Formats: sequence, structure tokens, C-alpha cells
Amino acid sequence: MSHNELSAVTLGGKGSSLSSSSVYATATGQAQIRIDSSALDRLSSTPSLKQKITIPEFLTLEETRAFLTVLLNKLLLCNSSKQFPLWISESLNSNRKSFQFEEEFDVTKDEHSLLINNECSAVLGVSSVLEYQSAVLSVFADVAAAFSCEALKADVTVFNLMDSGDGHSSKEEVAVASDMRTLLNGSKFVGKEKVPSIVKIRKVHGIIRKNVKSVHSTMRVELNSGHKLGEIELGSEHDVCTVLLPLAMALRELGEFSFARAQSNLSAIGSEDLKSSIGEIFGKQCPTDASLISSFNESLHLYSGRVYDKFAHEINVLFRLVWKIVAWELVTAYAVLEAADLNEKIGNVRENGETSKVDKKKKKAVLGKGTSSILALIKDRLQSEKKSDAENSRLLETWVADFLSFLDLAKLEFNEFLLKVKDVLESNESRRLPKLPKGTRDFSKEQMTIRKEAFSVIEEVFERHGATALDTPVFELRETLMGKYGEDSKLIYDLADQGGEQLSLRYDLTVPFARFVAMNGLPSLKRYQIAKVYRRDNPSKGRYREFYQCDFDIAGPSENMAADFEVVRVLTELLEELKIGDFEIKLNHRKLLDGMMQICGVPPEKFRTICSSIDKLDKQPFEQIRKEM
Repeated sequence: MSHNELSAVTLGGKGSSLSSSSVYATATGQAQIRIDSSALDRLSSTPSLKQKITIPEFLTLEETRAFLTVLLNKLLLCNSSKQFPLWISESLNSNRKSFQFEEEFDVTKDEHSLLINNECSAVLGVSSVLEYQSAVLSVFADVAAAFSCEALKADVTVFNLMDSGDGHSSKEEVAVASDMRTLLNGSKFVGKEKVPSIVKIRKVHGIIRKNVKSVHSTMRVELNSGHKLGEIELGSEHDVCTVLLPLAMALRELGEFSFARAQSNLSAIGSEDLKSSIGEIFGKQCPTDASLISSFNESLHLYSGRVYDKFAHEINVLFRLVWKIVAWELVTAYAVLEAADLNEKIGNVRENGETSKVDKKKKKAVLGKGTSSILALIKDRLQSEKKSDAENSRLLETWVADFLSFLDLAKLEFNEFLLKVKDVLESNESRRLPKLPKGTRDFSKEQMTIRKEAFSVIEEVFERHGATALDTPVFELRETLMGKYGEDSKLIYDLADQGGEQLSLRYDLTVPFARFVAMNGLPSLKRYQIAKVYRRDNPSKGRYREFYQCDFDIAGPSENMAADFEVVRVLTELLEELKIGDFEIKLNHRKLLDGMMQICGVPPEKFRTICSSIDKLDKQPFEQIRKEM
């Protein structure tokens, strides 16, 4: 797509949804609005009221365009007329510089409700811009930090974090560490200097990524909710701002550490003239950590007062401060690493007109594979002809302004740069180490020793009670497994068809045992099996897709409660002999649980789903389970 060609964001189509990136594209004028013809065909209500569009006066032009985009999408989801959505679409596409509307519009009842309660659309519009920008910042901040690592000759062993697969490490921190290793791979600049603001990169940047994901999950729902309209939709602002608050905290922290690295970079510039000149511009133009605290405190005050639209706007103000600081971090790191070239190109002129001399013979150290590729992209953008001495007096200021202008994320030029940065991160495979699939883990030497001892104790208890060992295939015929697990059937791993048989990995050890008993016509059997099973799930922290089950089953006739008692006794014995400390055994009764749900009015087809939620009560907070149910 060329610089002058605009993309289109289509609203109202069947199955279509509005994303934060689309809202941002229309907010910055990078895309035009197109209303799907099928949406217009559905809109047939006749206006019966009159109402003005009131735009909060504190919104910027970009935020106002985002607000109108969200409002338009909400109108297409409700019982609206054709005229009003078309008018908003035309206004956005006309590239206006102002959106102050004095006239009253003919509107339907639903349109009137949305316009009266416009705080929700304002919050969602600004939050969409924030979500997209913060996602970009999470990448850009890593790049600036990587250059700082080299500029400060910092110890980067903190980035040697790997995913253990046991759920005990933050996925976001692992991802940040992996990207930083990719950027710094092969660098001869990084050293042994312990820099506190470098040590914090992994955790602080990981928290940003985590909060961006949280905001994204909420925005994806709220932007496209059509079942809550007008006055009923007052809860959306609170839901969105609840996830914006942690993002604001993360932004402030990222800005503070980035500012500390930028100051350290300034101190590390080798040329005193260059250090003094850039330091002077930095002091005038770069926001300070005090400004971050002030903006954050203001947003906190607005959140406490439930002024949600201003709260979202203030976080956007905070974001712009953080972005400027991170941009300055990159500028100062560049000045450290390219001081010689800067002096040569800019001809840093002293007051007496003499140009400072630079030792060109000094051999340059090697940057990381990732940072060297990105540096080449930046140099290519900043290439300029050497100017005369008469023009050099303000050339450094011009160079800084040009650099900062290039780092404006609202410009298509920066987006193209960002795509190339992502290509560098994704294509630099020589440094990217293999990683475990999600929901699996390796067992190291120490863990294998513990597992071997535990299994030995468990097997001894099973055999003491007369159970015989049984081993079954890791996969079964798909028809054997399907239909045995109800709603959980969707969690079964299917294998590619080989030899004309549909096969699946075993979900547990009970169905294979039942198949073995039935196939061999056994009247009774007491058996145990310790083996791996597989669940095609999206596991939460501490849960796995591949894990061991230790099964003890009694098939066949027995005295009343005898088998049940023996199973509980076996469990008690093995837990005692494993010496895990105090434990509590909880017995369930599915029929009692189903009866409770029936009394509560739960439809029978939802019993399994609700049971799955109840099963998580010992792992997740009650409020989260309640929301899930």
C-alpha cells in the first residue's frame, strides 16, 4: 500500500467485528469508514426525537475520531435510522480538523440513548487508541532498551530466562528475554556493568505485555457488544477502566526506568561537546519522571471519582509522555554508539567555529545481530547531506527533531519501520532456541529422581492391595473415545488418518481400561496403570496438556461400599507414604451435584460446563469463576 493510499474499515457486515487497530487507523486518518450495504438494509427505524452530538471538550482530534468511530459501530448494532450513521461516516471520511456540532439531529430512541450516554463511546474510543499504541510501545521499548544495553556496556545475563514449562515463570517475561537475546545476539558492546535500570527491563516490559493483553481481551468484547445499549450500558466504562488502571501503573514504571536509562546514556556519550549539546536539548524537550508521576496521580484521582472518560484521556496523556521518553532513550543510546559518525556528519561546532576532532582510527565494536539491522534502518532514514559550517550551528537540533519526528507512531513511515523491526525479531532464527509446546514440561535429572521414587511408592501401595499392572496404547480408535466424555470430547487430540483408521490420543486411562475388560470378556479385574494422558486444552498456569495419571480401578461385583472404601484407603496410604505432610481428602457425589444444579434451574445440557467451572474453585478466585458461570 502506498503512502497516499488509504485502507478501508468496513462496519456492520455479517460476522464482522471492530478492533482497536481499526479504530486507531480511522482515528489517525490512515483508513476510511465504509458501512456494509447489508447493515444499511437492516436500518429502517424512523427518527422521532431531536438531539445534539456532544463531544467531550477535552478530547483531542485523534480521540474524537476514535469516539465517533465507536459511536457509529454502536449505532449499526442497534435499532438506528440510516441517515445518522451515514452522516457520521461522511464526516469522518471528509478528514475534518474539527468536530464541534451545533445543529440538532433527527434521531431514533436508541440513537438518543447512545448520544445521551456518550461517556461509554468516549471511553471505548480512547481505550482503543491506548490499546493499539501500548502494543506498539511494547515492541518499541524493547528496541530502545536493547540499544541502551549496548550503550551502557551492561551485563545482560538477566535475559537468560527460559520457559521451564512448569507454569512457574511468566510467559511475558520469558518472551521479553527471548526478544532481547535476539536483538543482542553476538554483540561485543554488552559487558559486565550491573545497571539497575537494565536489570528491571525483563519484568517491567513483561508487565506491559501482560496488561496490553488484558486490555485487548476486554476491548474485543466491549467494542462489539450489541446486546447492551443506551442507558443499560453504563457498566462498560467501569469494566474497561478497571483494566486500564493496571496499564497506567505499568506505563508509569516503564517511563521511569526508560528515563533513568536515557540519563545514563547521556553520561556515557564520549564526546564532551556532543554530550553537552544533546544534554541541553534533552533537558528542554524530554518529559521528566516527575511529569509521569503527576499525570499518573491525576488519572488515579479521576478513576477514584469515576470520571471515566477523562480518566481514559489522562492515561493517553501519560502514554504520550512515556512514548517521548522511550524515543529519547533511543536517541541518546544512538548518540553513544554513533558518536564519531554524529560528530563527523553534524560537524559539532564550538563557539569559536572550530569543529571537534574525532579519532576515526578507533576500531568500532560489533553490535548485536538484531540491533545492527535496526541501526541500519535508522541510519537509512536519517541520511542527510553534510552541510556547510554556516548551517551547522543548529544542525544538531534539526537532527534530533528529525529523529523524534521519525519515531512518531501516527505516521505510516514509522509503521513501516515497525514492521521491519518485527521481521528482524522473527527472522533472526539463529538465536531463537527451540521451546516447549504450551502445556508440556521437561523432567530434569533431579525431577526424574523424585518422580521415580514417587512412582515406586505408589506402585508398592497398589500392589499391596492386590492390583496388577496394565499397559495400554497411548492412542485408541477415535470411536472408542468419542462420546465417553460428553462436552470434554472436544479436548481429545485427533491423529492424522493412517492406514484407514481414525485414531486419537487417550484422554484418560479409564476408557482404555474399560475397552480392555470388555474386549477380553473379563468378569472382574483390579488393576493399576501409571501413564501419560493428553488434553487438547488451553491450559492455565500450573495445568498441562500432557501429564501423568495414576489409576487404580476395581471392575466387577463387590460387596456394598467395599470397593469404594478400598479406593479411599489406597489413596490415604499412598499419600501418607509419600510424606507430603498434612492432607485433606474430599469426596464428591455427582448425582448430588446434578440435583443441586437442577434445583437452581440450570439446564441439563449446562451441567457439565458448570461442573468444570466448580472444579476450578481451588485454583482461581471465586469472582472469576462466578463470572465464567
